[in-house]
Amino acid sequence: MVEQNPFNETFDADHDRALIERATAGSRNALNELLRRHHNFVYNIALKMLGSVPDAKDATQDILIKLLTHLAKYDPARAQFRTWLYRIAFNHLLNVKRSAPEQIIRSFPQFFEFVGDVPDDLSLMDEPDFGILTNEMKFKCLSGMLMCVPREDRLLYIVGDLFRVNHRLGAELFELTPANFRKKLSRIRQQLRQWMHNRCGLVNPDNPCRCAKKTRGFIERGIVDPKNLVWDKEGVQSTHSGLFRGEPGTRPAHVGSHGGAASRGLPLQGRSPRRRTTR
Repeated sequence: MVEQNPFNETFDADHDRALIERATAGSRNALNELLRRHHNFVYNIALKMLGSVPDAKDATQDILIKLLTHLAKYDPARAQFRTWLYRIAFNHLLNVKRSAPEQIIRSFPQFFEFVGDVPDDLSLMDEPDFGILTNEMKFKCLSGMLMCVPREDRLLYIVGDLFRVNHRLGAELFELTPANFRKKLSRIRQQLRQWMHNRCGLVNPDNPCRCAKKTRGFIERGIVDPKNLVWDKEGVQSTHSGLFRGEPGTRPAHVGSHGGAASRGLPLQGRSPRRRTTR
C-alpha cells in the first residue's frame, strides 16, 4: 500500500479525522492505523534532523507517545490533525538532546576540512557493491552538511525542500506568513548551495571532491558501514533536494538500492525499526 504524504495537498485529512473519532471512542485498530499513517514521516524527519538512527528512533517514539497522551485534547476546530501533530514533532526535535552527529559536527569549515582530509582512493571500484557504498557515502556527506545548519533553519529546510511542502502549509506548520516561510527557505538554500558550490563536485564539476574517491576513507573511519546501510536500501523513496538544482520544482523520484543520481536528495526510508511498542 502506498503511503500518503501528509505534506501533500491531496492528503486525506478527513480520514485522519474519522480515525481520531474512532480511536477516542476506544478503537485500538483505528489508533494503530493513525499511528501507522504518520510514523514513517515523523521518523524520516527525525532521522534527517538528527542524523542518527538510534536518536531518530527514540525521538519518534517520544513524539508518538505525546500524540497518544494528548490525543483526547485535540480540537479539530483549532487546527487540522497533521498541523497539530507535526507542531508537536517539530517542537520536540528542536528541544531534544543533541544527537551524536550534532555534537561532532560544529560548522561548515570544520566539516569540509574533515572531508578534505579523507584521502582519495578508488581501490574499491571493482567491488560489486561499490555503487551502493558510494551512494551511501554521498547521503552520509549530505547529512553531515545538514548538521552544520542551526536547528530551526535545518528543520525548515528539511520540511520545505526535502519534503517539498507547499509554502502555505509550511507557513502554517511553522507559524509564519507564507512570505516569511519562502524568504527563510530561500536564504537557507542559498547558504547550503554556496558551500556546496565551493566544495562539492556533485554541484560544481570544477571541485575535485568526488563521492567515489572518498568512499573507502569513510568506510575505514567507520562513517559508512557496508553491513549496516542507513540511507541506501531496497524500496527507498528519494526526497528531492534543491541543492542539486538551479531552481526547485521537480517531483520526488523513486530510487532503488543501486540508484542515486546527483539530482536526488536524502532518501525517505520505507520503515524504521521500533524500539518500543504501544499497547
